[in-house]
Amino acid sequence: MSALLARYARNDRGRDFAVGDIHGHFTRLAAELDRIGFDPAADRLFSVGDLVDRGPECEQALDWLTRPWFYAVRGNHEDIAIRYAKGNPVDIASYVVNGGAWFVTLDPARRPEFAQAFSRLPLAIEVETHAGPVGIVHADSPVRDWNRLGLALRLRRTARDRAMWTRDRLQRQDASGVAGLRALVVGHTPVEAPVVLGNVYHIDTGGWMEEGRFTLLNLATLDVASPRS
Repeated sequence: MSALLARYARNDRGRDFAVGDIHGHFTRLAAELDRIGFDPAADRLFSVGDLVDRGPECEQALDWLTRPWFYAVRGNHEDIAIRYAKGNPVDIASYVVNGGAWFVTLDPARRPEFAQAFSRLPLAIEVETHAGPVGIVHADSPVRDWNRLGLALRLRRTARDRAMWTRDRLQRQDASGVAGLRALVVGHTPVEAPVVLGNVYHIDTGGWMEEGRFTLLNLATLDVASPRS
């Protein structure tokens, strides 16, 4: 498994963006990248995880993970796929209802390929910007101070689970924020429009849903990307 916390230096050649949950809708995402003039030779895209389930293009996740400008953290849907592929207990009925039918019906010989790729994903990413570091996790930081995150992820399974699964901050409208970061970017819980609580940006605006859209957050400005003319 790769490092639980991956760090990336400042991008002095182009722009950095974060995107909400993809859930097997890579064609839609590609169209949105074209709309903002994404340049794969200079720009980078950071995913908050949940690359798979619910959409028709889940198997494309492996291709996207090989692209040198695309980086992702592990979401709870990747976590379930890893457990299922390893034969660990999974509520299969719930998994199917929540979009996992493609993986349950996938040739068992292919499942390890996905599980291995998902296991290599970090649980957290830190991206340096001119204004300070921006953190990315799927659901939320399990610690109030980002500087303690690496140790917490190594030592506590509960911390790893919270990074992928919790919805507490949004449910409580907790604006206390996370120290040690300019901003933390998360997905996991669909919202109609980006929600900012303290310095935590919730950007899963349902790009995988019929009435939703992908939010691409510019990490340098913390603004939602607009189309380029």
